[in-house]
Amino acid sequence: MAKQQDVGGPTRRSGSGAPADGADGDGAEARLALAQDPETPQLTLIDLASDPSPLVRRAVASRTDAPAQALRPLARDHDRQVREAVARNPSASVGNLVRLVKDADRWVRWAVAGNPACDESVRRVMAQAHDKELRGLLAESRELEPELAARLVDDVSPEVRERLATHTHDPEVITALLADRTARVRKGLARNPRTTTAQRAALARDPVADVRVALVLAVELTEADLRRLVDDRSVQVRMAMATSELVPPHIRQALGDDPDELVAAAARSPRPGRGSSPVVQPPRVGHRAVGAGRGRPGGGRR
Repeated sequence: MAKQQDVGGPTRRSGSGAPADGADGDGAEARLALAQDPETPQLTLIDLASDPSPLVRRAVASRTDAPAQALRPLARDHDRQVREAVARNPSASVGNLVRLVKDADRWVRWAVAGNPACDESVRRVMAQAHDKELRGLLAESRELEPELAARLVDDVSPEVRERLATHTHDPEVITALLADRTARVRKGLARNPRTTTAQRAALARDPVADVRVALVLAVELTEADLRRLVDDRSVQVRMAMATSELVPPHIRQALGDDPDELVAAAARSPRPGRGSSPVVQPPRVGHRAVGAGRGRPGGGRR
């Protein structure tokens, strides 16, 4: 993957091959084509980084072969989408990413979280951010350092802790979050496939039915835990048992005599297809769906 490199020589527009400022119409289209052309010299890309058209500047900002002299001013561009393009560019420098993770626009900040060039120094800034969503994206990162994960265990936001619980690979973090007093955090942990048999047994005894429901829908349990949940006091838990594709046939058969008619009917019905099984979603990385407006990355709601 290309990395930023400083390019020497004059940066004046004369002699670089870039058209003069102030051109529009066909001139702007020509400059955009030039910015997108892989054969365009780097000196020309530097000149195009100050082009009057934001479309041209955005094209330069998206190029992984863009030189440092081009990306540096674009990280400070007044156009939000230009800065966002730099934030996504895997060739952006750590210095630019640190600047952009503090950007006033949330979409720019969130884009940094998905950049493969984001290193520990950038993640440390993210961990200290006031932006709850940014910390949540950090909590979902596979590269999250143990020190930062330990910090997020005590995050003030239950949502951040829930997202950490769902995605963490750290056994010590999982153990710590088992004791979290907020049910949604333990519910996130119930969806985590990295939990141990003993941890799943503890979650199967959780006092909150939603946690037990999430558990039986997301992971495989021991025979002892399954037998206990067949007689769970919550109809919602038993319904989850009856419909989960992870529950073996003989357990579903036992639920065929459940006192709740809907549970019994669900247990006797054909096993649901694999497409209906809840899964742990891959980490969100700050990408916007086409047409996404307000809200979190992707435009969806949790």
